[in-house]
Amino acid sequence: MENKLEKIKEKGLQKIEKVSILSELDEVRKELLGKKSEISDVLKSMSNLSIDDKKKIGMLATDIKNIFSNKMTEKEEQLISSMSVLEGPIDFTVPGKKVNGGALHPITQMKYDLDDAFLSLGFEVYSEDDISSEKYAFDNLNFAKNHPARQSMDTYWLEGTEDKEGSERLCLRPHLTGGSVRYLLEHGAPARFVYPGRVYRNETTDARHERAFFQYEALIVDKDISFSSGMVMIQTILEKVFGRKINVRMREGFFPFTEPGYEIDMECLVCGGKGCKVCNHNGWIEVMPGGVIHPNVLKAAGLDSNEWTGFYINIGLDRLVMMRYGVDDVRLFHSSDLRFIMQFK
Repeated sequence: MENKLEKIKEKGLQKIEKVSILSELDEVRKELLGKKSEISDVLKSMSNLSIDDKKKIGMLATDIKNIFSNKMTEKEEQLISSMSVLEGPIDFTVPGKKVNGGALHPITQMKYDLDDAFLSLGFEVYSEDDISSEKYAFDNLNFAKNHPARQSMDTYWLEGTEDKEGSERLCLRPHLTGGSVRYLLEHGAPARFVYPGRVYRNETTDARHERAFFQYEALIVDKDISFSSGMVMIQTILEKVFGRKINVRMREGFFPFTEPGYEIDMECLVCGGKGCKVCNHNGWIEVMPGGVIHPNVLKAAGLDSNEWTGFYINIGLDRLVMMRYGVDDVRLFHSSDLRFIMQFK
């Protein structure tokens, strides 16, 4: 029986080697490993053998089955890798189909344009993770312990860290401003840098608001930064982005990380200042908060507020894109609707 099994093995391996298509391999598999295979016949005829011979022949038959199985698996992988993805013969005379080229999303393009504008002014582009902590998102930025922004109605806290504090209480970053302290702790002052990225807010969506949207923050820290320097920076950036002078106004606003703080508006380019749903029918749209960096934030960054000062601006990237293209609903940019997105190709 050992000689018979060796012959079955030799003949079976030859059959596997000759297979050229998957359907043939299936037939060979049934022939070599099925219930009616020669190996099965050998195993059925062992009733008259001694216990030791049965054990010896059984083990040899099992080894041959494993060899067949492994060889057929290798053959199957070989056949699949050499197969064409097309069925039937290929007609090379048939004209091909034009491949549609991709394009940058308008928000991504705006980010690149702002990068270029700030790099030309000597700024560095900085980035950080989407996950932040209570320490960097609130504590370092002079937010009071009972500030409503710390509540789950505004901020997405990560499950399992809600009852912790400081650096152990994690959240999706609700704004980019926490990155300023992280940067200053790493690089010190003087500094001028921008940090673009996505932020997350637990709020109701409408034509001007989304739960996940993009900001573009900029900060100058030096020993002598005047308010007028910040205003010139704002006007210069908007002019570079839109290619013309943009009407800008500044209103007093409160932000824990600035002192003083300002709401910075630009004339609505969707309606030309006449009033529409994007600008809430008043002709102006808020595009960024800004102001002089608060002494407590400088202290958190390890800087002496008597020696250093700075100026923040936080650009609402999505809203600038709305102004550039005259789009009246920010939700369209995050809809993944190619009918809309392809207009900006």
